[in-house]
Amino acid sequence: MEFSLFAHMERLTPQQPHEILYEEFVSLCKLADEGGMRAIWTGEHHGMEFTIAPNPFLTLVDLAHHTKNARLGTGTVIAPFWHPIKLAGEAAAADVMTGGRIELGIARGAYSYEYERLMPGLEPWEAGQRMRETAPLLRPLWQGDCAHDGGYYSFPATTSAPKPLQDNGPPIWIAARDPNSHEFGVHQGFNIQVTPLWQGMEEIETLMGRFNEACVSHHGPRPKIMLLHHSYVASDSDDAVLAAKELSRFYCYFGAWFQNKRAVSQGLIENLSEDELAANKMMAPENMARDLTIGTAQDVIDRIKRYEDLGYDEYSFWIDSGMSFERKQASLRRFIDDVMPAFG
Repeated sequence: MEFSLFAHMERLTPQQPHEILYEEFVSLCKLADEGGMRAIWTGEHHGMEFTIAPNPFLTLVDLAHHTKNARLGTGTVIAPFWHPIKLAGEAAAADVMTGGRIELGIARGAYSYEYERLMPGLEPWEAGQRMRETAPLLRPLWQGDCAHDGGYYSFPATTSAPKPLQDNGPPIWIAARDPNSHEFGVHQGFNIQVTPLWQGMEEIETLMGRFNEACVSHHGPRPKIMLLHHSYVASDSDDAVLAAKELSRFYCYFGAWFQNKRAVSQGLIENLSEDELAANKMMAPENMARDLTIGTAQDVIDRIKRYEDLGYDEYSFWIDSGMSFERKQASLRRFIDDVMPAFG
């Protein structure tokens, strides 16, 4: 089992300076690098202080100057927002600038809030189709003189400029959930990223099953599969209870953004009342404690051993949580010092 960090800047109130949030984000990434994590992942989001990440390539290029060994991955770029030529070129440029450390995670996107602002009228199905047209074009563009006439994009022979530093370009990962997306990614020879969100062990097993089924009908080498999961390594049982409450609040806000029904001002969504938070039984703290990777170091080790036994190749520590920087940092330190050594 390999380990990585999945992180963004999070801004909860107008009183938090962006420059301080970025310093804290970089500090967490440096800790992950120094602690021996394989990779650092950061994504793409627009107009949302909940998840601040307008261009992951900018962030990753800067992180290359603050870290030494960790691979630097997009987790994930939103394919419909990128022309294939632009995505191939920027990924290649970032690969050159980082000394060949880029990994490229790609998704269709999840928030209708973003769709209606960047591509009004875009629906999830079409977003997925655009991703399926874009992703297979990247390697041919990196190889050069790729012409294409497709459903969404058409262009004469084009070569990515620059070309990536890595042979065959950065490894490509596809965010997958349903069986068709697993099959698409695996059959293209791409690695797979999955997240069960708040849905727990049953979903973790289901996602692995879909990956395995896709591999059965694939005649090439088995790609890698990464599990992205909210994690907190607690100092004791009381600390774990507090973390479950904080992640309950995080997921209530996640759901509010996803539903796209509340007012948003200055990039901040209208606050949820305590009554609204309490009424969301699906995201109750006791469910978070049961279904997320939360607990003391031994609790977390035991959970991740189960994921490893299922066949996951990488576990990505999703640190976004609405917690203070100090709590995130302490949890990540415990993960590096007390959990990772149990996996050799």
